[in-house]
Amino acid sequence: METTGQNLKMSNSFTPNKALSILQGKCPRCQSGKIFKYTTANVRNFTDMHENCPACGLHFEIEPGFFWGAMYVSYTITTGMMLVLGGLTYFVGNNPDFWWYVGIICAPVILSTTLLFRYSRILMLYLFSSVHFDKKFVASK
Repeated sequence: METTGQNLKMSNSFTPNKALSILQGKCPRCQSGKIFKYTTANVRNFTDMHENCPACGLHFEIEPGFFWGAMYVSYTITTGMMLVLGGLTYFVGNNPDFWWYVGIICAPVILSTTLLFRYSRILMLYLFSSVHFDKKFVASK
């Protein structure tokens, strides 16, 4: 079968796992190709995405401006983190001074920026697009 210029063979041993594919940053259609070019540890290039899936050829930006919605996903995750960290600080720290809250809440949010950027885009692809796993696009492993 020929698709987007690449020969893909269906693998009989592949079992789709949506949660694992999200954690690994894999394509939502084939769950094989990586969405991002570099690891999160590469601070200079952590934002660089493949335009198309290296395995199945899916164009990741479903429509112009599609990833603007990832800001809302990131905002939701960050707000949840801040509420949980603030609540834990209040109850465990017995309502400490203001600057304890600032340090305990801001440090993890700043340190997780690369992960928040990536996972907000990955979740955007998996949860808010019309692309779903299709076994005919699974590359043989």
